[in-house]
Amino acid sequence: MIDLVVPRDMNWRNEVLSGLTVALALVPEAIAFAFVAGVDPSVGLWAAFFVGFITSLLGGRPGMISGATGAMAVVMTAFTVLYGLEFLFAAVILCGVIQIVSGLLGVAKFVHLLPHTVMLGFVNGLAIVIGLAQFKQLQSGHTVQFNPVTQGFDIVGQWISGVELLVTATIIAVTMAIIHFLPKFTKAVPGTLVAIVAVTLLVQFTPITSVTVNQSVDQMKVVAAEKVEKSRLFEIEKQSLAFSEIDSLGHAIAERRVDTTKAVNQNEASRIAGHFAIPAIPFTFGSLSIVFGLAVTLAAIGLIESLMTLTLIDELTESKGSGKREAIAQGTANIVSGLFGSMGGCAMIGQSMINIRSGGRHRLSGITAAIFLLAFILIPPLWNCIGLIPVASLIGVMFVVVIATFEWTTLRLWNKIPRSDMAVIVAVSSITVIFDLAIAVAAGVAISALVFACKSSQQIQVEIFEEGGAKTYELKGDLFFGAVTTFREIFTPQDDPDLVYIEFKMTRVCDHSALEAINVVCAKYRALKKTVILTNLSADCQTLINKAKPIMDVTIGEHDLHTPA
Repeated sequence: MIDLVVPRDMNWRNEVLSGLTVALALVPEAIAFAFVAGVDPSVGLWAAFFVGFITSLLGGRPGMISGATGAMAVVMTAFTVLYGLEFLFAAVILCGVIQIVSGLLGVAKFVHLLPHTVMLGFVNGLAIVIGLAQFKQLQSGHTVQFNPVTQGFDIVGQWISGVELLVTATIIAVTMAIIHFLPKFTKAVPGTLVAIVAVTLLVQFTPITSVTVNQSVDQMKVVAAEKVEKSRLFEIEKQSLAFSEIDSLGHAIAERRVDTTKAVNQNEASRIAGHFAIPAIPFTFGSLSIVFGLAVTLAAIGLIESLMTLTLIDELTESKGSGKREAIAQGTANIVSGLFGSMGGCAMIGQSMINIRSGGRHRLSGITAAIFLLAFILIPPLWNCIGLIPVASLIGVMFVVVIATFEWTTLRLWNKIPRSDMAVIVAVSSITVIFDLAIAVAAGVAISALVFACKSSQQIQVEIFEEGGAKTYELKGDLFFGAVTTFREIFTPQDDPDLVYIEFKMTRVCDHSALEAINVVCAKYRALKKTVILTNLSADCQTLINKAKPIMDVTIGEHDLHTPA
């Protein structure tokens, strides 16, 4: 449901200016992620518009910005080369369907089960990824080189130096200084917007020279087209070669001159980005199997990044968003993106932080950002103005975002929290940088679960006493898969009397592993012609054992427990 009521506390000027600031920051990001995915820049720009507009209008977190993201783009690269744009658009549509179904099933609520250490690792990892991406902008003279490890082609540049590096560093520093100090004098306009405009005017009306957005896009278009064409040739020619000859072919193609006007991402598109059309793929089981794997991966990455960003913005704004509503909105946005020839996306933590810092708290800021972005796409004079912005200025903006995003308190937690928790933070951050967010979060949850299981397995305790010729084992703690080994080691069937009671008043039986452990212990006593009685089981434990009666042979009874003083 769309919120039709305008909040009384909304500052219209802040919302609109914040939206403009976000739109300016979205342009280079969308273009860069389009290059990462191996598609034309227009595919990324239209994705930023559709995803940003729909999620701002329908999403569960006012103030959160969505668009084309690097986390999703990196998993599209090889797929685009192998199958083309139409299959990519179909995968984006199916990704949206999966996200909507996930939202309706309430999958979003599980994000609240993620440990805080995983959240810290997520935030720090994304901050590092955003920061490293900015350093890549400090390169020039890009060429396409073959990577024998990935069996693919990478775009590699040379680090700038000398006067060019000095000018770039100065522009970055001036941008960051304006953003930091301007709010101390006035909050009438966002410091980020003032910094971008001021630095752009400085470069345009002084002898200072710096690479602009237009120049960067033109340069990357050429090298990206070269990468796609060389990747296409490599996939064709390697089919007839032995495995040992593939690396030599890759290096040879990297050195080869190719006609970039016939690049795959130009030729295979059956439509122009922003125009409605059903993906031109065969509607067969084979086609579905091709797109299904990518769709599931995109849906998982998109949901995890969006829901965790939503949680972060909730904490910053001390308000509550709806994960279910956000998942459905993200899915709807991706379906529309795929139908209109764009690459889809999810929440963007960097742009969301820019929006929050610039005063954007409501839906209007996100909607305004999307509308400004659409105007940049459709109105050539506006696009020409955006193209004049120095790339170094936008790097400065993103460096401020990195500083604001990184949880610096993490550095003070060293030796103040359990080592296992610090290991989770470091692991999630590292895996986010090396691989991707979905793998990092899954690894973080797995590590946390294993640590918890290990600690809990050591917490099951027992008090043993004998009375009236019977022996009683009084258990304390949860009995589950991680504690069964300790549980089995407690009992000494050979030395025990003929009657043994196992007291469960302070113990909860949790899973099948626990049931099997109980069954094994009882079987050992029966083999020695001794009787074991399980006493004081809770109602849910008795229900669990009753259901498992066909595979268990145990005796449940009552026993007056008289613990000696």
